[in-house]
Amino acid sequence: MYKVLLVDDEFMISDGISSVVNWSRLGTELIGIAQDGLEALASIERQRPDIIISDIRMPGMDGLQLVEAVAEKYQHISFIMLTGFTEFEYAKTAMQYGVKHYLLKPCSEEHLVQAISELVSEKRELTDQERFVQSIQYNLERVLPHAKEYFLKELVTNRTYGVKEWKYFEELFDVQFQDQRVRLLLVEIEGDHEYLHLFAVKNIAEDIFHNPILSATVGRHVLLIMEDKLSETQLFHNIDEIRATFTRYYHDDLTIALSEPGDLSQARHLYMQTLVYLNYRFYLGEGSLIMERDIYSPGERILPEFEYDPERMVTAIKAGHWQEVGSELNRMFQLLASLRYDISQTKSYLIQMFMEMIRLSGSAEMKRYMDQLPGMIESSTLHSFQQFLLAVAKEITLRRYDQHRSRQSQMVGSVKQLVEKRYKDETLTLQSIAGEIYMNPDYIGKMFKKETGEKFTNYVLSYRIRKALELLEQDGNYTVSSLAEQTGFGANWPYFSKMFKKYTGFSPSEYKKVP
Repeated sequence: MYKVLLVDDEFMISDGISSVVNWSRLGTELIGIAQDGLEALASIERQRPDIIISDIRMPGMDGLQLVEAVAEKYQHISFIMLTGFTEFEYAKTAMQYGVKHYLLKPCSEEHLVQAISELVSEKRELTDQERFVQSIQYNLERVLPHAKEYFLKELVTNRTYGVKEWKYFEELFDVQFQDQRVRLLLVEIEGDHEYLHLFAVKNIAEDIFHNPILSATVGRHVLLIMEDKLSETQLFHNIDEIRATFTRYYHDDLTIALSEPGDLSQARHLYMQTLVYLNYRFYLGEGSLIMERDIYSPGERILPEFEYDPERMVTAIKAGHWQEVGSELNRMFQLLASLRYDISQTKSYLIQMFMEMIRLSGSAEMKRYMDQLPGMIESSTLHSFQQFLLAVAKEITLRRYDQHRSRQSQMVGSVKQLVEKRYKDETLTLQSIAGEIYMNPDYIGKMFKKETGEKFTNYVLSYRIRKALELLEQDGNYTVSSLAEQTGFGANWPYFSKMFKKYTGFSPSEYKKVP
């Protein structure tokens, strides 16, 4: 509702106007009636009307003087002047104060309503325009920082932009960046994380590096550009604070690349520099701060050849010797870490090693390992690659060890069966058994001792004595010579008697008498 003040010293006119007009229908309300200009001014101070309907001729302060006084202080107030025919030319002087509406007294209700309606329409239109301008201003203020961030991010990351675009950018935002010395931070979150975590890193970095030139998300990274004003000690402290704060809340680590100082116009070059640095997390590990001093430039040194013979590791895997395999692999990774070849070259060596390993497994296991190859190739660090290969090597090596143990057990079982079958044969020897199962006697002896804990000869001797005891239990009338002959000692009964006493503590004759 627009507020209307009626000013007229003639009661009949003011009362008539106030009662004839349907104020609310016009979107207005009558807030008061003043008898002259001075009374009107006091009411204006208190109630701040939007429209004043005023007579020109009034005692004290007339309508023209009221218009002049109001125009100086309240420019938003609109006037409708009521004037007599003879006063019309005089009333025109009010036009210099923006008064457009004049009604001859006595005025009709229709003309008055029309005049009020026009003023209300004008005010509504002006209000809408003001709101529109305010909205544009508000939206511009809101979007300008984002537009600035977007254009600056594009200038840094888009290779098609150059000096011309930098100049346009400066004019657009009325800033001078060309002579500023800056450093770039490029931050990567380790492990699985949500996209929201990037904004957390961005906000943390903005709080710690107050008012950076740019803080933005770029793909899976957070990019920060700040003026090169901090000492290196303070700079490192701030970076550590970013990592510590993020890890405290999200339990993930950050790998951060820090560029060398440079002009802001070189920001794209510095950005590409930090991208290269981040690749060296492969060697330096997750959660590192990586700078120029931490990496080697390919042109600065001649890299030696990678001299490593995988045959030693392959032989150890085949033999099931996990400790030896682990030592060989760790030695190989230490060598690769010290050489720091191009990452793709290092990965090619590791893939070759991986293929050498899995060839020693069965077809089903080999397929399972091959399915893991893409993930292995994407390994973000040399350490994670190392852990993966160690796990695969250990699995294959221990499987080989179990297979060896199984074969050994089968072989020892076969030897025991042959002893059980031929223990009466005094020609039974390790060599004769080796001939039957087509194996090396020294190997059989070694594996038999490893599996049973005793030498083959001792096992045969104790088995024969046990059989002699079984015979004596069945028939106590056996003679010493017949027991010796029945248990593989042949005619050498004195030796049998000696071994019997050694194992039982009694001679065969004494054992018979034991109750």
